[in-house]
Amino acid sequence: MTTTAVRATARERAGSLPGAWRLGLLRGGLEIKQFFRQREQVVFTFSFPVVFLFLFASIFHDDVRGSGVTASQLYVPAMMASGIMSTSFQSLGISIAVERDEKVLRRLRGTPMPPTAYFLGKIWLVLFTGVLETAILLFAGTVFYDVHLPADPGRWFDFAWIFVLGLTACALLGIAISSVPKSAKSASSVVVLPFLVLQFISGVYISIGTIPGWMLDIGALFPLKWLCQGLRGVFLPDSARVLEQAGSWEFGRIALVLAAWCAGGLALCLLTFRWKNRREG
Repeated sequence: MTTTAVRATARERAGSLPGAWRLGLLRGGLEIKQFFRQREQVVFTFSFPVVFLFLFASIFHDDVRGSGVTASQLYVPAMMASGIMSTSFQSLGISIAVERDEKVLRRLRGTPMPPTAYFLGKIWLVLFTGVLETAILLFAGTVFYDVHLPADPGRWFDFAWIFVLGLTACALLGIAISSVPKSAKSASSVVVLPFLVLQFISGVYISIGTIPGWMLDIGALFPLKWLCQGLRGVFLPDSARVLEQAGSWEFGRIALVLAAWCAGGLALCLLTFRWKNRREG
């Protein structure tokens, strides 16, 4: 067979392969199946925010003066935001670092599958788990803590773009931070610590009004604070706006910050992502 024939055959085979979007969807289905096969991970992922919601909402349940809401109601959107970041930032940051250390990424890179399909598969995974986590927390909030679902379609529109932008920003940051751990053993420590700190200074565990201003300023640099604030604006009455640092929901600023983090997270991914471990060169 001549060189020309070989090249023509290769082009025909490449042309017969599914596109990146199709492969990404198939990869996403595989990622979801693999996720649910690890029962311990499934239980931990979905139970952790719910357990913390029950704990904090049971301990702090009094009315918050001048806001028209209870402390337990404040925890519902905060835990929803934390759950979104947990299923995206924390999940991807750890899992990709482990796959890199175990040379899974290196083997995938050597296949005909486009690199885009791998990342699309991860996005489908975090979208699926993020929606499921949010639904579970919202169900718990409406049933046990008297959180009312919005009657205004505009609020549901706000919820949709806040969810999509927040999940995308956190997922991209998770992919970017996955390049920081030197091994799979250190991945949990590298990813969980900043996530834990952000939860304390972004209004997840502690009310905005009791957090020192300088901590709030640091938290405002990251998407979790704005994700919490946006979800409070969707699911809490307008009377609760007085509890925010600016005294309003600031939906416009939330959109700008989350969109900026989507762009910045994408840039970080392009600059830092590696298919091989550092010690492999």
